[in-house]
Amino acid sequence: MVSLSVLLSMAAFALAASISPGPVNLVALSAGAQHGFKASLRHVTGATVGFCVLLLLTGLGLHEVLRHWPGLARFIQWAGVAFLLFMAYRLAMDDGNVRNADDDKGPSFVYGAAMQWLNPKAWLAAVAGMGIYAADGDGAQVWRFTAIYFVICYASIAGWAYAGTFLRHYLSDAARVRLFNRAMALMLGASALYLLLA
Repeated sequence: MVSLSVLLSMAAFALAASISPGPVNLVALSAGAQHGFKASLRHVTGATVGFCVLLLLTGLGLHEVLRHWPGLARFIQWAGVAFLLFMAYRLAMDDGNVRNADDDKGPSFVYGAAMQWLNPKAWLAAVAGMGIYAADGDGAQVWRFTAIYFVICYASIAGWAYAGTFLRHYLSDAARVRLFNRAMALMLGASALYLLLA
């Protein structure tokens, strides 16, 4: 039986890693602002599922593959940086027209999931989390931590998307949206540069 203090510790780790600013959360914020909350939930769900699959596979031994093939880890880092720069470019080039329908097509489920697999922050959180809570390879503990993380990760990313919907009131014209998108693009670009230097 796992103690309540361990479960609370797992939840605290998941919250700290999930709610802190990062590329996935910035895209959720932007999606909420541009497409509305309902449309941004595809990205939220994809990012949550994508991360939890990564977390689960890490707990089941993926970290050993990366340890034996460090070139693969470096490739993932470079692919992640390229993906962040691509997203920053797309945001910077957006026309700024706010979509009025809440069911407008925002970032897809696959886009959100792929973002996590190309996000070095996600890899660090997965390896660190499993290293702390399931280093002995206990399968039940791996699944338990993944289940807790799923709930908290979903709520955290959805919170960013929901916050974005409040920005819609202030983004009433294309010029403001373009300014907002360029600010988001700069933050994503800064994230990419930080990852290159880290």
